[in-house]
Amino acid sequence: MCIIIWLSRILFGAVFVFSGFVKAIDPLGSAYKFQDYFVAFGVEWLFFTALPMAIILSTLELVIGIAVLVGIKMKYSAWGGLLFMAFFTPLTLFIAITDPVPDCGCFGDAIIISNWDTFYKNLFILAAAIIVFIYRNKIKPLWSKKGDWFLLAGLTGLTIGLSAYCLMYLPVIDFRPWKVGNNISELVIPSPEVADLYLIFEHNETGETAEYPAGDYPWDDPEWVANWSFKDQRREVIIPFEEAEIENFYIEDEFGDDLTEFFITHDDYWFLVVAHDLNRTHTRAFNRKITPLAKSAEQEGYKFIVLTGSSLDAMEAFRHEHQTPYPFYLSDEIELKTIVRSNPGLLLLKDGVVLAKWPHRRIPDFETIQGRYMD
Repeated sequence: MCIIIWLSRILFGAVFVFSGFVKAIDPLGSAYKFQDYFVAFGVEWLFFTALPMAIILSTLELVIGIAVLVGIKMKYSAWGGLLFMAFFTPLTLFIAITDPVPDCGCFGDAIIISNWDTFYKNLFILAAAIIVFIYRNKIKPLWSKKGDWFLLAGLTGLTIGLSAYCLMYLPVIDFRPWKVGNNISELVIPSPEVADLYLIFEHNETGETAEYPAGDYPWDDPEWVANWSFKDQRREVIIPFEEAEIENFYIEDEFGDDLTEFFITHDDYWFLVVAHDLNRTHTRAFNRKITPLAKSAEQEGYKFIVLTGSSLDAMEAFRHEHQTPYPFYLSDEIELKTIVRSNPGLLLLKDGVVLAKWPHRRIPDFETIQGRYMD
């Protein structure tokens, strides 16, 4: 029984720690997921709670997970884990049945699993939580009980601090397709299916069937052609079709012309500013950092553009108000939120590869970027 308790403790604690950590380093991503649910259930008025709920959820998961792993305050951590799973297991069943959003976001962008897989996963974690709860008095801490409350308070503070840091700047680990080093020009292309095709023929008199690889049957034999008729075909999939990792990204000008390929295959350095919502963007970053950087970059012959999910009217009003002497283009707002967790944020690309990215608080000047990233 001791082995079962330990395995349950490790399973429960490890999953909670991992789930809490990947959410804690990307609080905006978790907040966007909450907003997706609010839209799906028609409670958009709860949008203002999304970010606090994201931080609270990740903090609870991480602290409870570590507490169970090291065996501290088991009276409270076992109760917390059981209540947590007792709430989320039926909730994920409801989500799996109704399917309001494609994935629940339980592991952030680190691991994407379906709603049904999330529910099945939660059944195992619930079972582990029940075992931990039943035998909570037999679980001994890995060290003296002195300072347990200080440790839990410290863990809570560190988790909230980590979320605050990643919120102010960028996630310390980027699990999204637009992370530094990825080739965007490759990730926007789906992987085609690779399959072998077999043709099935039937003998006109005996009813015997024969199968041939497509293109490798005796089509040039008159006697065979006279006696055999095509009946069916069979496909043997070797490599299944896979959707592109980046599906909804596009760069479109005010006239509706698609310039995506032109930019993502551009063989020189170019700068991409992402401002998914111009009405909520940090205008000071444009005035003090982005515009001076754009002027220096364009003087050196480098392309510099802004992508936004705002309307054309909002875009033109913003350009007029802030006198931005560089082009603005339209894109999908949700995809822009995925590119960089900052509004605005800056990326440096070349040949479709993301070389660097910055939140608006850390955008350097052109000379710094040129000296560090550009040959």
